[in-house]
Amino acid sequence: MKYIDEFRDPELAKATLDEISRITTRHWVMMEICGGQTHSIKRFGLDQLLTKDIELVHGPGCPVCVTPLEQIDKALAIASRPEVIFTSYGDMLRVPGSGRDLFAVRAQGGDVRVVYSPLDALKIAHDHPEKEVVFFAIGFETTAPANAMAVAQAKLMSLQNFSVLVSHVRVPPAMHAILGSSANRVQGFLAAGHVCAVMGYWEYPPVAEKYKVPIVVTGFEPLDLLQGILKTVQMLEAGRFGAENAYTRVVTFEGNKPAQAILKKVFKECDRKWRGIGTIPMSGWCLSDEYAQYDAESRFDVSAITPEESPICIAGEILQGLKKPPDCPAFRVLCTPQNPLGATMVSSEGACAAYYRYDNPNVSQGD
Repeated sequence: MKYIDEFRDPELAKATLDEISRITTRHWVMMEICGGQTHSIKRFGLDQLLTKDIELVHGPGCPVCVTPLEQIDKALAIASRPEVIFTSYGDMLRVPGSGRDLFAVRAQGGDVRVVYSPLDALKIAHDHPEKEVVFFAIGFETTAPANAMAVAQAKLMSLQNFSVLVSHVRVPPAMHAILGSSANRVQGFLAAGHVCAVMGYWEYPPVAEKYKVPIVVTGFEPLDLLQGILKTVQMLEAGRFGAENAYTRVVTFEGNKPAQAILKKVFKECDRKWRGIGTIPMSGWCLSDEYAQYDAESRFDVSAITPEESPICIAGEILQGLKKPPDCPAFRVLCTPQNPLGATMVSSEGACAAYYRYDNPNVSQGD
């Protein structure tokens, strides 16, 4: 397929792998932030093709995975109300809360609908003025601008029956949390190309400077990932740190300024809890005072919901790059995609789901 096949060229991949092997003189640990990158690495077997001196660990870049249990339970409580039409992207419906998921709420009579855009939720609110319509706004910087635009549009339309349950998180504070931990093993980062397409990578040089690590903006195809790994190894071997861009066909240093402007208008930075990790200061977005009337958490008074995480699931350690899915005693035993204990298994971008699918000879790997 044009624009795809050239980034999967096996000869170029082999040449890049050979160059990585040639210049690597010691063991290096690097983390890909994005769950989509994790799946590409496992799907194409890049972790098996790389020299054993390059260890890839998997970061908290899956929006479904890091949405905290309490937000899921708040969504379940709101979706169960008879006056509510609860809207969400489809991958959130199977994420387990404390006792059930959104599919179960729908099966029990709740009006839970899958939408493909927050604008779909706006239309539902417009068409059903007798109902309260709630959109589950999760994700990183990639999805946040569209969600912000929906809230801004709701205000322009004077929609009084629309609100959002916000669980947005930001990448740079997560990097600080990982690198600042006493247990940190990460020596270099592969930054998520789609996040940087929105935000640029102007926030990353201070992180690289503070912790003396390389951060390389990287895409999602095999050659994108290998090029990012090569650049990271070159910097590590030379003792250099800083932020570099290996995804120049998509990402600029400044990023998408109009998208950043709508984020700044509708949201404000706030502390945010990450599933399995805990609260990271100023790592999320909440609605700004100007748009606070659209906050579903306040509208439906669910702020007091604070459930406990499963003691079996080690998703938090996986998301911080401290362990890998096979290290979990529940992996493939008590925890499977059909019976997930945590979001890293249920999410289509989760690290556990990637290992289950691509390292399991009994599971079809598809296209």
